[in-house]
Amino acid sequence: MSSNGNGHPLRSERARGPLVVLAPLSIEARAIRSALPGALVIQTGMGRRRSTRAALGGLPRPTDEVLANAGAVAVAGFCGALDPTLRPGDVVVATELHGPEGITPCHSAGILAATLADLGVEARLGPMVSTDHVVAGPERRRLAEQTGAIAVDMESAWLAAAAGDRPLAVLRVVVDTPEGELKGNPIATARGGLRAYRSLVKAAPALSPWAEAAGPRTVLLAAPRSFCAGVERAIEIVERALDRYGPPVYVRKQIVHNVHVVRDLERRGAVFVESAEDVPVGATVVFSAHGVSPEVRAQAQAQKLHVIDATCPLVTKVHTEARRFASGDYTIFLIGHEGHEEVEGTTGEAASSIRLIEKVDDVDKLEVEDPTQVAFLSQTTLAVDEVNEVVDALRDRFPSLTGPGSADICYATQNRQDAVKVLARECDLLLVIGSENSSNSKRLVEVAEREGCRAALIDDETGIHPRWLVGTETVGVTAGASAPEVLVDRVLEALAGLGPVTVQERHVTTESVRFTLPVELRSQKG
Repeated sequence: MSSNGNGHPLRSERARGPLVVLAPLSIEARAIRSALPGALVIQTGMGRRRSTRAALGGLPRPTDEVLANAGAVAVAGFCGALDPTLRPGDVVVATELHGPEGITPCHSAGILAATLADLGVEARLGPMVSTDHVVAGPERRRLAEQTGAIAVDMESAWLAAAAGDRPLAVLRVVVDTPEGELKGNPIATARGGLRAYRSLVKAAPALSPWAEAAGPRTVLLAAPRSFCAGVERAIEIVERALDRYGPPVYVRKQIVHNVHVVRDLERRGAVFVESAEDVPVGATVVFSAHGVSPEVRAQAQAQKLHVIDATCPLVTKVHTEARRFASGDYTIFLIGHEGHEEVEGTTGEAASSIRLIEKVDDVDKLEVEDPTQVAFLSQTTLAVDEVNEVVDALRDRFPSLTGPGSADICYATQNRQDAVKVLARECDLLLVIGSENSSNSKRLVEVAEREGCRAALIDDETGIHPRWLVGTETVGVTAGASAPEVLVDRVLEALAGLGPVTVQERHVTTESVRFTLPVELRSQKG
């Protein structure tokens, strides 16, 4: 691929071709044309033979020429459900296609799903399988078990060959289900067909912005990114507790603030609860990485719970400092966000001594009995620059202000912010992978924006809106300290599904910190 001399790929020299939508049946083509006026919709015919011919250049001219010059290719139409939870009218976006010749990935499926969500259409993502005959009865269940597919059709796996190395999307709408098959049921056929037609008309417009986002781009990867030592330790504690004591193992609050991590541990047998009082008497409970107050520990003791503490050692350090300052009769200014679990846990250590400060404007409102006995602490996941701004304002107002022996901001939080500052100077858009309740991830977005870079917080690739990518040639990618690296891989694959991607890593520092596990879990798993 050509370059502009700075390592950044150039757009293709020829004009990017149009979106071409392949629809097997005339009714499917009619639905798509009504939803996408002026779209290049090609009716290919039903079944394997016609689909193979269309994909290999067997259509009449000028139709074949249009397909050959397409910038992106989509396959759209109806399908049958293999997953029993799907209903007629449900929209399915294929993550991969299974056919007799193998598996074809559809890497940008999540980005198409984000566009559908903008239209108010909820899509199910998953594998699809294509067969050369109508599937009915027990064969549906066998197909689902053999392939993991959630839906079936008779064309997509063969039509996919028409895309070649261009972006490919497959959007299908359920017309019948295992409980309501079309065969021999004209009423179900009519109802399912009508629902599917209406859903296809509503969903088809999502294909246009998806295709507009297609094209080559450079991706800059921040390093370090993703899990920090405290998060790795907390997750491993839950995993080892499950291995040693067996499920269920209860976890107070989310072990770390990431929806994917929580779901994975739930599948393994972890049960997440809001309070120690929700845990059965005598059961095993893990305290999350964010720490807990003495009151919570007392509740656990009253419940006779077997407690395993996954509090990050850096959070424990802040708790220790809170107790130290409180014992010296200091008024403690805690810089943090109200309602955050870490702030609640720290405040619980010295509630009568702590005053919460969320922003620099709060400093002018502070009143204390003894302005010579004041100290500050900080939530570990804040933006370094903002904390420094608040501390400077506190020092101006209270010259005797003292603080912890070393910075409270987590080393990993600072490292990830430093890496974002580097990326923000080079990219058009920064994608921060992390959940909405992740403080450190949200701070990364704010750091990028303060550097003048567009930035967005996404849980995974399904949060990438194609409109962000139109005209965007350089995308930065990082992940908060509670987001797993596998999500980075998924985002890179999704971007690559829209066109060639050149990946470059921007390495700011190397992290070697490791935290030991609780004594009872240090021996080998199992």
